[in-house]
Amino acid sequence: MSNEANVIIGIDLGTTNSLVAFCDEKGPRILSNESIEGQIPSVLAFDPEKGVTIGREAKVHAVEKPETTVFSIKRLMVRGYDELAKSGELEHLPYHVVKRVAESSDRDIAAVEIEDRLMTPPELSAIILRELKQRAEAVLGCQIGKAVITVPAYFDDAQRQATRDAGKIAGLEVMRIINEPTAAALAYGLGVRDQTELSQDEEIELPLAQQCNSLDDQEKESSTNSGSTDDEPIIAVYDLGGGTFDISILRIVNNVFEVLSTHGNTQLGGDDLDREIIKLIQREIKEQFRINIESPQTKQALRTFAENVKIRLSTEQQASVEIDIGQGRLYKRTISRNEFEAMIAPWIDKTMDSCRRALTDARIEAETISQVIMVGGSTRIPYVRQRAEGLFGRRPYTALNPEEVVALGAAVQAGVLARTRSDALLLVIIPLSLGIETMGGAMGKLILRNTRIPCQAAEFFSTFVDGQTNVKINVLQGERELAKDCRSLGEFELRDIPPMPAGIPKIRVSFLIDENGILNVSAIEERSAKQASIQIIPTHGLTVDEVKRMEIESIMHARKDMTEHWLIDLRNQITFDTNKAEQMLAKVGDRMNARQRGDIEHALHNLRMLAEKSDSAELLQRALGEFNEMTVRLAELSITQSLQQAGDSDLSSSNGV
Repeated sequence: MSNEANVIIGIDLGTTNSLVAFCDEKGPRILSNESIEGQIPSVLAFDPEKGVTIGREAKVHAVEKPETTVFSIKRLMVRGYDELAKSGELEHLPYHVVKRVAESSDRDIAAVEIEDRLMTPPELSAIILRELKQRAEAVLGCQIGKAVITVPAYFDDAQRQATRDAGKIAGLEVMRIINEPTAAALAYGLGVRDQTELSQDEEIELPLAQQCNSLDDQEKESSTNSGSTDDEPIIAVYDLGGGTFDISILRIVNNVFEVLSTHGNTQLGGDDLDREIIKLIQREIKEQFRINIESPQTKQALRTFAENVKIRLSTEQQASVEIDIGQGRLYKRTISRNEFEAMIAPWIDKTMDSCRRALTDARIEAETISQVIMVGGSTRIPYVRQRAEGLFGRRPYTALNPEEVVALGAAVQAGVLARTRSDALLLVIIPLSLGIETMGGAMGKLILRNTRIPCQAAEFFSTFVDGQTNVKINVLQGERELAKDCRSLGEFELRDIPPMPAGIPKIRVSFLIDENGILNVSAIEERSAKQASIQIIPTHGLTVDEVKRMEIESIMHARKDMTEHWLIDLRNQITFDTNKAEQMLAKVGDRMNARQRGDIEHALHNLRMLAEKSDSAELLQRALGEFNEMTVRLAELSITQSLQQAGDSDLSSSNGV
């Protein structure tokens, strides 16, 4: 870094996981490399010999030393011991929480007792912040002393000050404490900062997406007119994290956030959803084996186990559970997604109640909401997204990783303060073509570069293998003709397609880019109605110079790329046609004379060998045409037999057989 004084990092100090991010001219990004992971569990393990272990390693070994492994620190931040005890929170914690009287007041606070030492939540949080600081320094290669840290919207002044104290203990000057919902909206480029966080003498910065001189004045004026028709868009931020839930209704006025209302529950989060699975397992083990499993070690083990089951049920329809109780006793069962949804429904109902309360407090209807942003790892649960969509009447934004979006927004705010953002791309047109990877590694373009947004496009695709039930869709950005030369924006899978012959499924892939530059890609197999989708911000991390470079490369390699794309298409067609010819030979080959059948088999073999060895598109095109002419009679026989079988079937049906 050329100017270390201007380096300000953004930190999401989370209940379950914590992240550090940085923003420069390329936009915000989570700081990580080959040896440093971007997301670290907010878990601390204390050992008299090894000292403090932080993150993944501490979490992995939590079962071994449950009483000296601390997690969910954020739920304890400036909370009274009596308050926590009354809520039942403490009974779920395997480590010791005790009452301590604050030095500055008579208020009792909760502290963690570790080997005869009392540590407050700010002190414990400081250890995590110091680790994030050190990781950021390792990735960026410079000393860091400043940070923007996020907090839940409902945090009071004492909790915000405690977060500042934690930063100070960690050796950080906390430049700004911002609300997590505000940070999430910032990450999507929807505004600048919380109105309550603006000093009177501060200059109001434009959003990152508007800081660009790459387009002329006419295009900038056009972009202003092509956006949302609402002068003051209203955003709902639904934040279901590991330990807490809150909903914030924000209005953007002149690029500044105005918080209309906020509501939430400090005792509702992913931990509570995990506990539903834990309670199910404990209850059934007690019923089957007449034993209680409630030791500190068991609490830690079940907590990790339940979290893994929850995560699996976000992508799978069921998850198997198998626990060795000891003495030859084995607890086994399968939890379905429907069963899990029924278990967590009362908790999600509470979040919906908070959303309705927030709407009422803001004096607006759900239909008024312009965008719904999902924040927190638990919003990956399909049921949670369905309920949010049902309440607000619009599909939530999920283009950014819900576990990373707050840290990215904190980095955007840090970039504003450090003035490190420049040369960002104004998304009023699509700067690079968008498409998907097709069979053989080609780029199938659906939306071409320079298309104005909002825009949409759709195209039909099919399967390439008989009986194929899953299709992976790789979304690409770029001007080159091959997938390997383009930028992958994300992947998703269309699953559980009924097995059909290759080429029969009708898969409609649709691209829709809204006025905020959010790309929604969906795929539906129209015969079975199976569908899947993904959201993406297509320009995230690209500067104007990078776009120009990619355009120039596409021109330089145009002839070579087109030839390679043509070869891929020809080889795919050859594979498809020769496979079909083989199937028809097996079906009606006995109706042809031996010489005709032998000629087709010989030509089929030669065409496949040619496709493997030859790089001449003209030669392959000619050979494929000759082969298709040779198999015309074979195709006619196959069609005739199919029609005869269909007629016989209809006749049998009419006779009641």
